[in-house]
Amino acid sequence: YRAPLRLGGKVFDSGRVSSSNAEALGQTLEAFRLLMEVQDVVHYRACATSALRNAENRWKVIDAVESISGIHVECIDGEEEAELIFENFKHFGLDDAQDLLCVDVGGGSTELSLLRGTKRIAWSSFQIGTVRRMNQAVDAAEWKRMERFFKENLGSNEVRVAGTGGNINRFHKLARLKKSEDLSLAKLKKWVERIRLVPLEQRSTKFGLKSNRADVIVPAGEIYIAVLKLAGLDSVWVPKVGLSDGIILRLVSTHHPDASRKH
Repeated sequence: YRAPLRLGGKVFDSGRVSSSNAEALGQTLEAFRLLMEVQDVVHYRACATSALRNAENRWKVIDAVESISGIHVECIDGEEEAELIFENFKHFGLDDAQDLLCVDVGGGSTELSLLRGTKRIAWSSFQIGTVRRMNQAVDAAEWKRMERFFKENLGSNEVRVAGTGGNINRFHKLARLKKSEDLSLAKLKKWVERIRLVPLEQRSTKFGLKSNRADVIVPAGEIYIAVLKLAGLDSVWVPKVGLSDGIILRLVSTHHPDASRKH
């Protein structure tokens, strides 16, 4: 189930979650709680990322949401967010001779993790996200910091990029690639420009984009393009996994370790 609720727009402007957005979040989570009761869900986590962790009033919002919904929201930091995304890649049988750069672009931040086999050898979180970019709220210093990350951590090993999240999944689908095919930088650029030229209100019918995706997909593509260029790479693998999948895998390994080992 998915219920889009964009908190970041206001947060990245004012530094606070509005009372109306806090109430909407509480009502949304109440609906999810009822769905979980119907489905007899035993274990779950509600994790908030960049928008809430950057909000001055995050603890007040968390308390308000819990009083409405009965669900406690965990405000996870960038390191835990990257760790949860990394959970997905522990099961891919990655080669120690090839480094994998995992790139997750969200609304408020981009998480980078450099993996070697099943080990995470470097990571960082950057305040570069789709909603921030739309609002022109990305500090140039963050791009410089990302450039330093690549200079300090990309060594002599061959590197492959893995992109996670809904926007890169959509670009891969639009390009009509096979599941195993990487999305080239050239094709990514082409699709960013094609979508950019179409008015926002027409993107749904032209490209099958939902309203909550139509405005952020271009800035997301621009961020992926910038990351690939900074890393000196020309394609991205799209395994179609993300933070929510990582949360589920972590829950399974915590509460059902035997099942996790069989995965």
